[in-house]
Amino acid sequence: MTRSWRTLSFALALAIAACGPKIPKDDLPTLAVPPAGGPVPYVVAVGDQLGIKFYKNPELNEDVIVRPDGMISLQLVDDVPAAGRTPSDISADLRKRYSKELAAPAISVIVRKLEGDRIYVGGEVGKQGVIHLVAGLTLFQAIQEAGGFTKTAHRKDVVLIRRTPDGKAIGREIDVRPVQQGDRPQDDVVLAANDVIFVPRSKIANVDVFVEQYIRDALPITYVPISY
Repeated sequence: MTRSWRTLSFALALAIAACGPKIPKDDLPTLAVPPAGGPVPYVVAVGDQLGIKFYKNPELNEDVIVRPDGMISLQLVDDVPAAGRTPSDISADLRKRYSKELAAPAISVIVRKLEGDRIYVGGEVGKQGVIHLVAGLTLFQAIQEAGGFTKTAHRKDVVLIRRTPDGKAIGREIDVRPVQQGDRPQDDVVLAANDVIFVPRSKIANVDVFVEQYIRDALPITYVPISY
């Protein structure tokens, strides 16, 4: 199977900067897309309800909703970016921010309600659009849920784009033909929240250009940049 990866930077609506040449297979980042069944850190999304717990200062405990701009509002500090980050990332950021107001703050972030568990499937499938993510949903299952491949689908180079905990996006081309035939189950990747699947009509010669022209301009899922 031929795989081409790029490391890309997230911005609003997945606006992604240009990247360098193809990365040799031996140099692929090991944490980009975990093996099927592997643990995937949850990434907070717009609409999620978060519980902010202050162990030493319970009077500051509160539940907040991640706003459409990806921020949350808390007492004593400015708005905090939340969407696109893991709960542990947000906790570390809050401890840093509150260290100016509290002595040795002990803070945890708990995801109380999920509103952002979705993926997007586009391109040569029966029905493009947003799909609700359930535990264990795989790449091929998502394509089937989106109506399966059209007759013009180029199944050798299906593109999966995933956001990493540090705010990067990894683009991967996957040959799903062996998966359809019951071979190479390890290539039927278990999906994570906000994954993007695109089934092209022909081979994508330049993934950077594809992301710039299709993902940024046409993807109906809004992502927010990560700032620290």
